[in-house]
This record gives sequence, C-alpha cells and structure tokens, in this order.
Amino acid sequence: MIDVNNETDARIDEVEFAELARYVLAKMHVADGAELAIMFVDELTMEELHVQWMDEPGPTDVLSFPMDELRPGTPEDPTPAGLLGDIVVCPSVAARQAAAAGHSAEEEMLLLTTHGILHLLGYDHAEPEEEKEMFALQRSLLLTFLANR
Repeated sequence: MIDVNNETDARIDEVEFAELARYVLAKMHVADGAELAIMFVDELTMEELHVQWMDEPGPTDVLSFPMDELRPGTPEDPTPAGLLGDIVVCPSVAARQAAAAGHSAEEEMLLLTTHGILHLLGYDHAEPEEEKEMFALQRSLLLTFLANR
C-alpha cells in the first residue's frame, strides 16, 4: 500500500507519485503489499524534521525514515511485503534545486522520491562507490519510469 499525502499548497499529482513508487518497488523486486508513505511538507515542517532527526539546521529536500529495514530482492526471491517506511519531500526546496538544475520541480520531486525509496531499501551515498551506484540506479529507474508513462 502506498499512501501519498500533500500537506502543502504545491500542486502534486499524488497518482503519479504512487505509480512511481510502485514502479521502483517492482523493479527492486519488493513484493506487492509493501507499505510506504510519501509526504509533501512545507519548509518549516521539513526544517523541524531535519533538526530533530539529522541534527542539521535548515530545511532539506528529502528525508527517509526506514521501518522494517527491507532490502531489494531478486526476481526469484522477492522481498516479502512489510512496512518499508516514510519519505518526506519539501516541494519548495525541490523547486529551487530544479531551477538551478534546469528541469521542472515535478521532475526534481520524482527524483527525490526515487532517491528516498532507495534509502529505505538500504542504499547510501556516504562513500564515493556507494554514491556512484546509488545515483546511477536512481537515474536509470527514473528515466525508465518517465519513458514508460
């Protein structure tokens, strides 16, 4: 079950974000029925979460809160359904990043959502090799999702 909740004034296509999440989870071989919440929040809320959970000032673009520590499966052995976790995205921060990167705010939020799902599945980018793997995977997942919609 994928729950998308927009707590901001930003225009969010909840269906598209749910479809993206289903697509990414399927490609990562997570069984149907995994629970995931995607929330869109304002900068004040994001800043509070950023300080509380990461001990860092200011709002950030995306935060991930894993629950059952699910990991990617394989076609032969998909990850069983469970409580994947929560992703929190800040549309106004995403919009600024999108403008700087030269693409739409929606594309940036889709990228951030993909990034957040990969974090929930155990990917990280603290080390250069991890970053290279994670960013290549998120790019591939997002481009194939966009190409198929």
